[in-house]
Amino acid sequence: MELAGNVALVTGGAGGLGEATVRAIVAAGGSAVVADLNDEKGEKLAAELGPSVRYARTDVLDDESVKAAIAVAGELGTFRFVVAAHGGFGVAQKIVQRDGSPADMEGFRRTVDLYLGGTYNVLRLAAAAIAKAEPNEDGERGAVVTTASIAAFEGQIGQSAYSAAKGGVVGLTLVAARDLGSLGIRVVCVAPGTMRTPIMESVGEEALAKFGATVPFPRRLGHPSEYGALVVHILTNPYLNGETIRLDGAQRFQPR
Repeated sequence: MELAGNVALVTGGAGGLGEATVRAIVAAGGSAVVADLNDEKGEKLAAELGPSVRYARTDVLDDESVKAAIAVAGELGTFRFVVAAHGGFGVAQKIVQRDGSPADMEGFRRTVDLYLGGTYNVLRLAAAAIAKAEPNEDGERGAVVTTASIAAFEGQIGQSAYSAAKGGVVGLTLVAARDLGSLGIRVVCVAPGTMRTPIMESVGEEALAKFGATVPFPRRLGHPSEYGALVVHILTNPYLNGETIRLDGAQRFQPR
């Protein structure tokens, strides 16, 4: 399925991986909705990329907010694609802390709600909308790309909440693909390694070099544009379905 003439909704579209994905989709001829809570960055990106891009303030955990963003996508053209790349919250705590106290349950809930609950909420609402589109000659109506992390497989010390949330996103992939297959909607998950997003860059060059040294090849952090390029390939390759793809330069997280 081609991107040209079709619309993608990108959650977290104003930052890091999401912004790179919006840019890649537009470069490939598609239209995009930047679904985010950062009004300044979202509006700036939409203005820069022109009429094929709209910004929609979106809380992935709020049904009406997601539905409103989907409506904006419908105004741009035929809504067929979703990329769930939102983030912004997470706790780093050992299950039992140094003082002997248990980890904070509220932090765990919020992390799982955002990354897993938010992904599922966007998936279910967007899939219901995509299902109304006319299928192409192969019966395909669209595709959904979710975002996990290699922490889903090799969570580090203190990452129990984040790893559980991202592991849930991985676990959702095949069953979602099976659920939606009869509607002609594919579901693929990307599990990035350590990516050089603006948040990561804030740690400084010395720390970035240290992180990059743990990657077998290329011996560096991943570029957000590489995530965007993979998403475009997934959206346009009709035989990719029900799979989680690691994007990590063969990186494997160690305990610390």
